[in-house]
Amino acid sequence: MGPEPIFKVKHGLGVDFWTETGDFSGHVPIIFRAFSGHFRTFPVIFWSFSGSFPDIFRTFSGHLLVNLLSDGPWRELQSLKVDTLRIPVGYFAFGYASSSGGSNDRRRAVTRQRVEAVESKIKQLARDFAAAEHAVCYGRMGVSVQRYGTLCQWLIQVINIVTGNLDVPGGSLFPEPAFDVSKSKGGHFNAWQSRVSGLPEFNGELPSAVLAEEILTPGDGQIKALFTSAGNPVLSTPNGRRLDQALEGLEFMVSVDLYINETTRHADVILPPTSSLEHDHYDITFNNFAVRNVTRYNEPVLPKPAGALHDWEIFVGLGQAFAQVMGTTARETMPPAQMVDIALKSGPHGDRLNLAELQKHPHGIDLGPLQPNLLRRLQTASKRIELAQPLMLEDLKRVFDELDTLQPKEGELRLIGRRHVRSNNSWMHNYQRLVKGKPRDQLLMHPQDLVERGLQDGQLVTVRSRVGAVQVKVSANDEVVKGVVSLPHGWGHNRGGTQMETAERNAGVSANDLTDERFFDPVTGNAAVNGVSVEVVAA
Repeated sequence: MGPEPIFKVKHGLGVDFWTETGDFSGHVPIIFRAFSGHFRTFPVIFWSFSGSFPDIFRTFSGHLLVNLLSDGPWRELQSLKVDTLRIPVGYFAFGYASSSGGSNDRRRAVTRQRVEAVESKIKQLARDFAAAEHAVCYGRMGVSVQRYGTLCQWLIQVINIVTGNLDVPGGSLFPEPAFDVSKSKGGHFNAWQSRVSGLPEFNGELPSAVLAEEILTPGDGQIKALFTSAGNPVLSTPNGRRLDQALEGLEFMVSVDLYINETTRHADVILPPTSSLEHDHYDITFNNFAVRNVTRYNEPVLPKPAGALHDWEIFVGLGQAFAQVMGTTARETMPPAQMVDIALKSGPHGDRLNLAELQKHPHGIDLGPLQPNLLRRLQTASKRIELAQPLMLEDLKRVFDELDTLQPKEGELRLIGRRHVRSNNSWMHNYQRLVKGKPRDQLLMHPQDLVERGLQDGQLVTVRSRVGAVQVKVSANDEVVKGVVSLPHGWGHNRGGTQMETAERNAGVSANDLTDERFFDPVTGNAAVNGVSVEVVAA
């Protein structure tokens, strides 16, 4: 496996910095898996999503830009058509979170020593990364759903680009899927803003954090009717109790769903589509994020019941009815299978792919490993990678300005979520084979945090945030970093009016009854559902 990890926390409940030997020729440093944002070894410095990742990536990328690459590009950046990136050196200074509440000189000295030790290791990792023949910096959900998510994702790309590890084998590559959505028209950001809080749209969509206030706040543009499809936002968006209250006041609500769940119980009309075994399927989304180019078309397993409609047939029917009422003509459409056939024929593998060919290969077709392809697919107006984004440069300053405010208050904990392979989303709790076995809905807490609060393993506790409180059993777990508690996503099947018998027997509590719609990444408005300030006391 090569060298030991610099930092490691088991089971994805912390940050893992790994350095390991890969299958490529040469040394392959990898940064991956970021969940709670806490280092077990240095809890004073890295205490939450909103405190750790910006410093990690700022220090790492800053050392690359200022020291390792100051005499010129480490690799030939012009081959990637990258715009110049100039950032004040001070923005990359490693943060020092001074202790609060009357800490003595000795404690401050120990804290500074820990800061210096962490900074040294991150800089060494940057040197190893820059010197490696192949390397990749990678981050997904854990990096994204916190107050600095956009900035951290940008810094990940900065790291890969300035070291010449973007769009090259052994580095960060993009798939070239058979159904290529990148050929569609480019999107837009902040073309308009939400009515109440002024948060930016992205491709015509607003952050979920504003939905409740857009329903509850009177005035021009107030949402008075809602259409949902295969979703349960009462359990999956921040401050779910407030959204629950908002849905009660709608004038009309329609849901396309198989379940009467915590959200659809508010609907005036529920339109149930065929189940996932009764319709065909082609994966568009995940093939655009795959680590290898593959394609597969899934035929229905079961026949469509008499009188049933697929979800797309419901949408078409609603569109036609609406057009008739409005005195217009509905837009012509076609079955999804026909759309897939057209997309396959016009895609990058269209010389050998169409729907009929896929139907001959029920287990799918391997289209080969990822290859460099970014430059010919760029859709920026300049046809260059526009790395020096003004929004990101401004947000670097925000992190720099907020470093001194990141120290947690006495008794304060940081709430993070978690998912289990058998409990990814709320609908999975209504299937006995997925919920059987050991409970997976407890609050995980470090044993020392339990002792400091006079709590016992297995005890019922109250967890409070700005927006609400829940009661849940706590489980001692030394794989959760001290100062962090973890509550899984998707539970909370304890509201009346639902018809999900199995889920109601395994109700749990909703983490989103604690997450805060006012706690978000100000660049995008994306909800920060990790790193939420909470208090835990005996129930």
